[in-house]
Amino acid sequence: MTASFEYVFPSIRGTQAGRQYYVSMCPLKLIPKIFLFDEEELKPELRAQRLLNRSRIPEIARYLVRNKDDYVFSSITASIDGDVNFIPLGDDGDESLVGSLRVDMQSHFIINDGQHRRAAIEEALKQHPALGEETLSVVFFVDRGLNRCQQMFADLNRYAVKTSLSLGLCYDHRDAQAQISRLVAMKSKVFSGLVDMEKSALSVRSRKLFTLSSINSANIAMLSGVELKTEDKTDGMSVEDAAGLCIDFWDEVATNIPEWELVSESKITAGDVREEFIHSHAVVLQALGAVCNRLINLSMRNRQLKLSGLNNIDWRRTNSKAWEGRCMSGGRVTKAGHNVTLTSNYIKMQLGISLTPDEQRTEEAFKRGEHVK
Repeated sequence: MTASFEYVFPSIRGTQAGRQYYVSMCPLKLIPKIFLFDEEELKPELRAQRLLNRSRIPEIARYLVRNKDDYVFSSITASIDGDVNFIPLGDDGDESLVGSLRVDMQSHFIINDGQHRRAAIEEALKQHPALGEETLSVVFFVDRGLNRCQQMFADLNRYAVKTSLSLGLCYDHRDAQAQISRLVAMKSKVFSGLVDMEKSALSVRSRKLFTLSSINSANIAMLSGVELKTEDKTDGMSVEDAAGLCIDFWDEVATNIPEWELVSESKITAGDVREEFIHSHAVVLQALGAVCNRLINLSMRNRQLKLSGLNNIDWRRTNSKAWEGRCMSGGRVTKAGHNVTLTSNYIKMQLGISLTPDEQRTEEAFKRGEHVK
């Protein structure tokens, strides 16, 4: 008689929809060995999960390695196609829920949720083998066939909602640019109290004038070419200094856009400004960031002189001669890559700032009608 070999997982037993499931802690070094991902190019109706998107794996692996002392990974969910036997510590109370899950080694493990985490763990272990001793929680369900596995995948992803970009930036304490934008949003005179830190799109009735995500895009444009200090880089500008530089620019910009200060002083509503003017929209903020980037090396006095020209720009939506085709299309504000460039081009020309060769080519193409849709 052939001996039966088993995997043994210390587990906790639970019940969902009348079915038993099990939760165990697996060392990371075992994850790639036990959970083999079926990468055959099968049709969706013959698979129990999505195909692996390999472009995502390096980023997740880098996150794991770079934050090995401070990472967080959620559980992997898997189905067991094979014989299982749960042996509890006892027959009564809590002891009946804790024990050993014994799985025949001929069984197959099908990942219902977490295949990219599994692949990233495998890649991270090559770079930092010591991670293999750490553990990840795994939720095991007993496989009931392909239909059941496909339904589990659909159910697990049915109500998954990606975090808004603004909220992600608000909660991200690792990314230097996110830290800068939070400081700018909280400490800038003009932005303080007027930034929605959670939503990336403002409702008509919102009392906020800006979103954190739009400020972040604008700050990235403003700091283009500026080296920032990170855990991996000791040279460059600190987060605090970079935030201070951005704050100086935005507060100076605000002195030349009176509607921003009027909203800050509660003399007009944010909704009225967003409806009538374009200067608080993300595409224009990013364009203004690009304009300020060209002024970084000037003295404070010369910056102020250049930015004072913002006072002379007609920011109203009805100024279609200036904005249609640049940041507006058919009267609606749009934000594609060329919209940001064309809007910053216009502002630069109004302020007497020369265009780069690439910007000049984009401008000439626009005037020929090549960017008008």
